[in-house]
Amino acid sequence: MSNTTKANKLREMSDADLEARMNDLAGEAMKLRFQQATMQLSNTARPSQLRREIARIKTVIADRSRRES
Repeated sequence: MSNTTKANKLREMSDADLEARMNDLAGEAMKLRFQQATMQLSNTARPSQLRREIARIKTVIADRSRRES
């Protein structure tokens, strides 16, 4: 149920906000990859959460572009 809520909140955001959020998440994901490589990652579930949220954002953006066409 929380995934639906997240998707609904993402749909309410503007395209610029979605792009900014995706860039922030991508930067955080890169930091986590470095932490994982150096065995300093404490929350091992976070990379998966980030990948899913980035995928949700990309889905919303793609859905909007299809509706515009």
